[in-house]
Amino acid sequence: MFIQTEATPNPATLKFIPGRTVLDSGTMEFVDRESAARSPLAAKLFEVPGVTGVFYGSDFVTVTKTDGDWQHLKPSILGVIMEHYMSGAPLLADGEAADGAHKDEFFSEADAETVEIIKDLIETRVRPAVAQDGGDITFRGFKEGVVYLDMKGSCAGCPSSTATLQHGIQNLLKHFVPDVVEVRPM
Repeated sequence: MFIQTEATPNPATLKFIPGRTVLDSGTMEFVDRESAARSPLAAKLFEVPGVTGVFYGSDFVTVTKTDGDWQHLKPSILGVIMEHYMSGAPLLADGEAADGAHKDEFFSEADAETVEIIKDLIETRVRPAVAQDGGDITFRGFKEGVVYLDMKGSCAGCPSSTATLQHGIQNLLKHFVPDVVEVRPM
């Protein structure tokens, strides 16, 4: 088994590509050992000293660190991922699905048509680009012209996330949806 790695715009995260499907649909983020308990792979990754976050995409695993440099952490992380896939163990111990795309969304019923356009733009133009960098951005809400987005994986805490939101996503949405005045992270 060969696992590729890619740098992300966030220097604290590294993207690991195992060459097979990680999640069939959606994404999952584990920000601490407690949340990682539902995934044998995430739980093992949190045992590597310095690992503070794990994110699953369709075909990648993004790992976030606080301490140490990647040169020292990368071999241990690669070993954990390889061992998991070679063992045939399930990704999730509880058999639950990935994060729901519609959980805790908020918007006025009068804005439903606008929200559908916003969601379509995020799904087709934003999420694929962000996944390339080892993260995910999902719609959370729309109120008074402000779009609220949830940033996960390498996007959370990334030094360039503000620029991505304000200069990339905000400009895209304003161009296609005149009702949008601002984009904010949740």
